[in-house]
Amino acid sequence: MLGNTVTRDHYYPMSSNTTAPELPLPSTPFYSIEYPGYVQPKSVPQAIRTLGGQIAVDNAFKRSGAKLDRCLELNFRPENPFSHPVPGEIVQTSNIVLKVVQRRRKLPGGYDFGPIGEYTVEAAGVIPKTARFRAMVDYQYSPDPNDPVTGLRMAMQNFDVEAIRKYVIPEEKEDYLVSEDPNAIVIDPQLSGEPAGDPPVMKSNMRMFPPPLFSRQNVPQHYQFKANPASVVTTITDEEAGVETKRMINRMRWKGYGPTSILFTESTVPTGPSETVSSMKNQLNDEIHGTLLKKFQERPIWTRTAILNQFTAVQAREIHNSKVHLPLVAYVFQDGPWRDTFVRFGYDPRADVEARFYQRLYFRNANHPITRTSVTERRQDVRSADLNDFDKRHSHIFDGIHLTTETAAFQLCDIQETMLKVMIESEEDFRDACDSSDGWFSSQAIERIKIVLRHKFFSLLNGRVATDEECEALLVAEPGAKLATARAPSIRMGKHNMAKGAIPPEDLAAARLQAALQRNSSAKRRQKQQDVHV
Repeated sequence: MLGNTVTRDHYYPMSSNTTAPELPLPSTPFYSIEYPGYVQPKSVPQAIRTLGGQIAVDNAFKRSGAKLDRCLELNFRPENPFSHPVPGEIVQTSNIVLKVVQRRRKLPGGYDFGPIGEYTVEAAGVIPKTARFRAMVDYQYSPDPNDPVTGLRMAMQNFDVEAIRKYVIPEEKEDYLVSEDPNAIVIDPQLSGEPAGDPPVMKSNMRMFPPPLFSRQNVPQHYQFKANPASVVTTITDEEAGVETKRMINRMRWKGYGPTSILFTESTVPTGPSETVSSMKNQLNDEIHGTLLKKFQERPIWTRTAILNQFTAVQAREIHNSKVHLPLVAYVFQDGPWRDTFVRFGYDPRADVEARFYQRLYFRNANHPITRTSVTERRQDVRSADLNDFDKRHSHIFDGIHLTTETAAFQLCDIQETMLKVMIESEEDFRDACDSSDGWFSSQAIERIKIVLRHKFFSLLNGRVATDEECEALLVAEPGAKLATARAPSIRMGKHNMAKGAIPPEDLAAARLQAALQRNSSAKRRQKQQDVHV
């Protein structure tokens, strides 16, 4: 037969031009959860409970929800806050929900003969989002249920106010290893590898609880562990115990090239640089190194500014950038009258009374703005270094007339002002032993020097030169200059004991000096007015 072929129960047309009919697709949205477990109709509420409840499921599928809310977590033990959940991922899908109806044959009286093989399929909606759990189930943690921290966490979860109020931080004990629970499951020694009759098995008592938030990294990564090629095994000997130990040392670790520093209370002074600094000697400029040695032979103590002023701008910049030139020839004091000065190796200023001329006086100018110059300005300063070279190379010297810096930090030997020089070179008011605060000077002598230096320096900042008469009147009017033995307790090195918002002591002293000067000026004006009236 031509045309069509008829077979049993089916009819197949011979023509292939017939297309499938178009059917409308409902826009009703459905959301799908690929639950990693067996779910029956009666266990759906329990499955939703392990997902955090219906609210958590709704928030996870919200399009505009927060990022944390769009994550769905599956917790097999929802009643236990220490249980590690399995993170789920909400992905975009284009699936269709089909409603399948199977026809069944029934006789009168309700007798069912079973399905007859006829199905009806209907599209019910689309699935734009699906929750998938593709991550591995991590280790589960079970902390000691009798631990106070565990009880506190359970009370917080159950909103048990009384239990929270009764919580007391337990006393910390160093019993980090305790015996296993005798009621715990006993493992066959052949399986555990432990011979029978051994001491009781110990377990950790470090009380290391699981973190409150677990990582959402759900894909295992290849760690590819390998030893650091820069680390080598080094043997270290403990001279006191006589025991050799081996440890890994990183050969590429950062090595500091700072100067050797000591405290004023240390009995000995360094006689040479450290091995790290000495190893860099061959990489330095021999001419600069030789000049530094010569300068420290002529004068054993220098400030950084004073020693850099002995070189040209190019050489000073090389000394500053190398970080090794000065640590090769000198050490520094962390405190005391020679604080932040470079001292020649082997020279102890605490044992030489002539070292009093190298003591350093410093007081801060609170009105001095701290600004960082731009790269262009620094380059211009380098180009114009020769123009103001005189001022820069004399910035460590104070003569009472020229102001070369806005911060007062001078060694006594660099003060060339006439009145101060006489006070510094005076042979009176010496100490028999060096003091950690005043050095070789008495408290009265060093205080008088500070008063005059401070007044003359701030007068230059105000644009005028202070006279010796003003300073003499100031010494008479300043009560602190007469206190020879009254001393404040020394402040520990590295501590700042001023209250927050308090005015620094040097600023208070400067304010007192200015007030005394104004009183003296007012008294002189009144005296002149009285003389005119007379």
